[in-house]
Parts: sequence; C-alpha cells; structure tokens
Amino acid sequence: MNIYLIVFALVLFFILIINKFKNIKKNKNNKLSKFKKKLLSKESNIEKIFSRDDEKTFSDPNININIGLYENEDNINRKSNIHRARLSKFKKSKLNGETIFIDPEKKIYKYINGKKKFI
Repeated sequence: MNIYLIVFALVLFFILIINKFKNIKKNKNNKLSKFKKKLLSKESNIEKIFSRDDEKTFSDPNININIGLYENEDNINRKSNIHRARLSKFKKSKLNGETIFIDPEKKIYKYINGKKKFI
C-alpha cells in the first residue's frame, strides 16, 4: 500500500512539473505575441508618424507651429514644449505665423515694423 502511495505521489509531482514548464512557455509566447501586435498595430504606426513630425518640427525653427483655439491640452503642451525647446536651442522659433526671438539676457521679443517689441 505504501508503494502505491509513493508511486502516486511521484506521478502527481511529475505532472505538476510538466504543467509548470508548459505555463512558462505559454507566458513567453504571450509576451512575444503582445510585442508583435504592438509593433504591427495601427496605433504604433500613427505614433511613429507623429514622433517623426515632431522631430522634423523641432529641428527647424522656421517651420510654423499653429496652436488653435479648440486643440486639446495634450497637443497644446506638446507644441508649446517644442516651441520652448527651439527657442532655447536656436534662439528663435515661429509660432502662429510670428517669429519670436530670445536674446542673451533671456528676454523674449519679436520684430514689428523693423523694431523690437519685447513680450
């Protein structure tokens, strides 16, 4: 009787170990499939396009940044951060059709009729 219990316990132990290995393989495959889905999803492609556009806008201070009245807060924050970064890097940035400059004393100004107007 004791031999049957020991054999039964060993069989149960091996079954549990095999199930553990199957679950580990499934988790690895799930992580891989989630990564593939994210890589190939439409949302990730759209995010890549926006990030490329932001990089292009950031690298050229002559590209106009339009901030409209009805834009959501995230877009306004993103665009204003790009504008501030361009001001600090290039000492000028174009916002809503006006070129804004920053001088060495960190004063912000724009030209109106050939004269500096500090903001």
